[in-house]
Amino acid sequence: MSCDSLRKRLEARLDPVASWTPERTATRSDYDLNPGAARPARELRPAAVLIPIIMHDDGPTVLMTRRSDSLASHTGQIAFPGGRLDPGETAGQAALREAFEEVALDPGVVELLGLGDPYETGTGFLVTPVVGWLRSPPQVAPSPDEVAEVFEVPWDFLMDPVNHRRDFYDPEGAPRRWFWAMPFEDRYIWGVTAGILKGLFGRLYGDEVEPLSAAAEDAA
Repeated sequence: MSCDSLRKRLEARLDPVASWTPERTATRSDYDLNPGAARPARELRPAAVLIPIIMHDDGPTVLMTRRSDSLASHTGQIAFPGGRLDPGETAGQAALREAFEEVALDPGVVELLGLGDPYETGTGFLVTPVVGWLRSPPQVAPSPDEVAEVFEVPWDFLMDPVNHRRDFYDPEGAPRRWFWAMPFEDRYIWGVTAGILKGLFGRLYGDEVEPLSAAAEDAA
């Protein structure tokens, strides 16, 4: 399956990989659903994630991970491969490096197609989503110190707004916090990861009269 329609849409609507600069500012954030939350003035730490879109005979998927339960933060959460930028790195370079370190994804099989909306996290990171294109399923192996599981989610599931829901939690002594969630089978995709996917949906299909039909056509 070539998924030419999806590839053309990604190339047309994402920012060029070469356009990345350290001066990019957030256009989406954890605060989008919480406009009344205190937003500290701070210098955001640059980070990047790789969104690997994989071609299959029955349609494209997105590679995702479940973080190790032994990590100091965000244990067991669903995520994309990614992390902080090293000094002198671009977002694309960092995304590929982190994917190799976390799941042994060979950078040579990934074609970087574009950048999604920069995303500010509540923990003070500015995350650049980097979309990668893989023509066939790759060989991967999770690093046990960082990743408990590697799995794939169908593209048309993630781009179906029926699967995008607003959930919340009530922190002790603090106002209710809302976030995007996309539960898939027995996995709960939420928070920054779901917010980035929601932003990608908006960038690719937000102006479509029938976004679900457009996403399904791309996945056909």
